[in-house]
Amino acid sequence: MGALNRLHLIRQVDLFTLRLFLSAIEEQQIGLAAIRENIAASTATKRIQVLENIAGVKLLDRTPRGVVPSPAGAILARHARMIFDSLDDMRTEFAALTEGVQGELRIVSARSVIVPFLARELGEFHRQYPLVELIVHEVENSDIVQAVARGEADLGVFASAYGLDLDGVDVTPYRRDRIVAVVPLGHPLGAQTSVTIRELLPENLIAPRALVGALRAAARRIGEEYTPTHVLRSGGAVISLVNAGLGVTVQPECLVGHEWRGRVAVLDLDEPWAERRIHLATARGRECSPATKILIEQLLTRPADREEELTDEI
Repeated sequence: MGALNRLHLIRQVDLFTLRLFLSAIEEQQIGLAAIRENIAASTATKRIQVLENIAGVKLLDRTPRGVVPSPAGAILARHARMIFDSLDDMRTEFAALTEGVQGELRIVSARSVIVPFLARELGEFHRQYPLVELIVHEVENSDIVQAVARGEADLGVFASAYGLDLDGVDVTPYRRDRIVAVVPLGHPLGAQTSVTIRELLPENLIAPRALVGALRAAARRIGEEYTPTHVLRSGGAVISLVNAGLGVTVQPECLVGHEWRGRVAVLDLDEPWAERRIHLATARGRECSPATKILIEQLLTRPADREEELTDEI
C-alpha cells in the first residue's frame, strides 16, 4: 500500500467521484451507490478504482457484508464531507446574493453602542455580505427611533429611556447594560461601593449630553431639580473633568475605559434606571429588506462576549 499522493488527488479527483465514494460507504455497496447517483454499476466500480489509483492507497475494504472504508478511506471520507459542507455554505451565501442581499443598509445608533460592540458586528456582516453597502450614522439616542419611524434608516439600535416615544417602530430586545457613577480619587463618595442620585446632585454633577434628560427625570422623582453647569457630548471629555476634580458624573460603564482605571473611582449607581435595556428598532408595518433581516438575526444570535457588553447613550 503506497502513500497518499496529495498532489494527484487535488489535480485529478472530481467532486462527483467523491460523492460516489461517500455514497458507497453509506450504502455499503457500490451497486447501491451507483443507483443512488444514477450511473451504471460498472462505471461506479471503475470510478472507485481510478480514485484508489490516484490516491495511491486502498480506500475501500471488501467484506462479506459489503464495502467499508479502509483507514485511509475513513480519512478521505471525513475530509470529503467537510468539502461538501463548505460547498453547501457557499451555495447558501450565493443564494442569499441572488435573493437580494445587496444594496444599502442604513443604520443609526449612538457612539457608546457603535464603539464597543456594533462596529465589530458590522465588520463581520460586511465580510459575509460584501455587496451590501453599510451606511452608519451616529445620532443621539432620542433621535434614533424617529429616524427609523420616518424611513431615514433601516435599523436603529437604542437604549430605552424615560418618555421615549416608540410610536411608529417595532422594538426587539437586544442587550442590557448599566450606568455607573464616576468620582475623583479621594472624593468622600469614593469610599462607598454605591451611590444614589440624591447623593450625587450636590456634588456638581457633570452630565454627558445624552444623559441630561434621564438625570432631570430622576431628580424630579425625588423632588429635586437638576440644572447642569457643564454639558459635554463626549464621555471621555466628561471623565477628564471629573479626573481634574471639577465634579462627578454618571456614564455607561463601557465608556470608562481601562485608561481611567486608577485615575477615578467607579461606583455602582443604586437606581432602578441604572440598568438599561438596548433594543433594535425597525419601522412598524414596513417589510424589512433581506439584508436588514440577516443583520438582525446575526445581532440576536451572537452571544455576548461578556455579561454587560455594551451601552448606549440616553
